[in-house]
Amino acid sequence: MIRVLLVDDHEMVRIGVSAYLQIQSDIEVVGEAVNGREAVEKALSLRPDIILMDMVMPEMNGAEASAAIIKQWPAAKIIIVTSFLDDDKVYPALEAGAVSYILKTSNAKRIVDAIRETYNGQTVLEPEVTTKMMQKMRAGNEKPLHDDLTERELEVLLLMAQGKTNQDIANDLFIAIKTVKTHVSNLLAKLDVQDRTQAVIYAFHNRLVK
Repeated sequence: MIRVLLVDDHEMVRIGVSAYLQIQSDIEVVGEAVNGREAVEKALSLRPDIILMDMVMPEMNGAEASAAIIKQWPAAKIIIVTSFLDDDKVYPALEAGAVSYILKTSNAKRIVDAIRETYNGQTVLEPEVTTKMMQKMRAGNEKPLHDDLTERELEVLLLMAQGKTNQDIANDLFIAIKTVKTHVSNLLAKLDVQDRTQAVIYAFHNRLVK
């Protein structure tokens, strides 16, 4: 069962999304929060599998709440669900550690699919979000950054894009998990990205993943 914390300051949104999620056989809404501060408190106390996080809320916005949660609980999986694609909202949310970013205009099935995919280790992003992130990461860079990756680092990146954990990658490549962590650290630096999510975005945008 996928345990979900629903965060949104609009009651009707919470009621609608919660009702749809509750009829799914593999999803359970374990809590709701009406602002970012409450989201942090409930995330840390309930430890849900997935946090559906609104962006614009009173007291503490979605990016700030996500950053606060990740700081105290790095394993948290946060999906930003918002109406906004402004640069000043997209970048802070992803940089804060959110795994996925979808729009409120998405249909209910899209949200459910995003929950399942994120739970299984995948990153779900609207195409517009991917474009914005790549424009930022590639600004001022003419040479493809992945040209500097070693063959092994590229292998690790492609496995990351498949949703593999460090332990999975170690098992697949028959190497120590410490070695995997070193490769991940090196490739993040070479791609000039801050985390695994941005590295995966880079891989998909540059067609490194088929």
